[in-house]
Amino acid sequence: MTDDTTAAKLGLTDAELAVHPTVFASGALKDRVVVVSGGAGGIGRAIAWLCARLGAHVAVVGRNQTKLDSLVAEMADRDLKASAYVTDIREPDAVNALFDTVWAAHGRVDGLINSAGGQFPQAAIDFSVKGWNAVINTNLNGTWYMMQAAAQRWRDHKHPGNIVNIVVVTTHGLHGIAHTIAARSGVIGLSRAVAVEWAPLNIRVNCVAPGVIETEGWNVYSPAARAAYPRSNPMMRNGTTFDVAEACVYFAAPSGKFVTGEMLTVDGGGQLWGETWTTGKPAYFGGDDT
Repeated sequence: MTDDTTAAKLGLTDAELAVHPTVFASGALKDRVVVVSGGAGGIGRAIAWLCARLGAHVAVVGRNQTKLDSLVAEMADRDLKASAYVTDIREPDAVNALFDTVWAAHGRVDGLINSAGGQFPQAAIDFSVKGWNAVINTNLNGTWYMMQAAAQRWRDHKHPGNIVNIVVVTTHGLHGIAHTIAARSGVIGLSRAVAVEWAPLNIRVNCVAPGVIETEGWNVYSPAARAAYPRSNPMMRNGTTFDVAEACVYFAAPSGKFVTGEMLTVDGGGQLWGETWTTGKPAYFGGDDT
């Protein structure tokens, strides 16, 4: 396999993800089964690579069979364990079938990392009903269906579990994607609520909020917006998908065994300083939106 067919247009390639240095020991996730939704995308792909490198069998979930198969083949070439599952997380029946299939194949599921999602830049005042619902159904409802399906099986099998939800920084400076702010805020609140409800079941639930991270998802934003991203945080640079992957593994591995209901922000300090305009900064605020 060549990296041309599998690498993202932006961010780290598969070849880089396979060898990128990590702070975690090689067996940190040994013999665990981890489900990663959105696993063929930029952040999800990095998470899948890191989990597999640390000893997990990764069940990579997405909607594009070709991308999933390519990723699994790349991992197999490096003697890493992964399998592909085409699933629309917006469909509860499909999600339940997914977890039944993975559990039947491996006899367990230990972790779920929800990286699936998507949005498009647009002024909120112009959202269509269809556009709004598309983002809410994927980013909020789909995440919930995955969380609930995993938790029900952990309860029924009396098996411990942990969930990590990829969200966005909702507190400051992310403008032009209000629909995903609404959806991800819901995921954050939901995660905090069930972290308490599910603690008696030995299920931990946490969130990771990336800032400006280079992925192929940037292609939906204008070159001008992308050029401004490094100035949205005091470190004055973009993050990588691997930065997010390591944050997820912190929660998913034994390192996070006494952490639940938390959100780890990986944004170079952007929530404390700076702003991000995905649709261009309006002239009213000192920008050039022409």
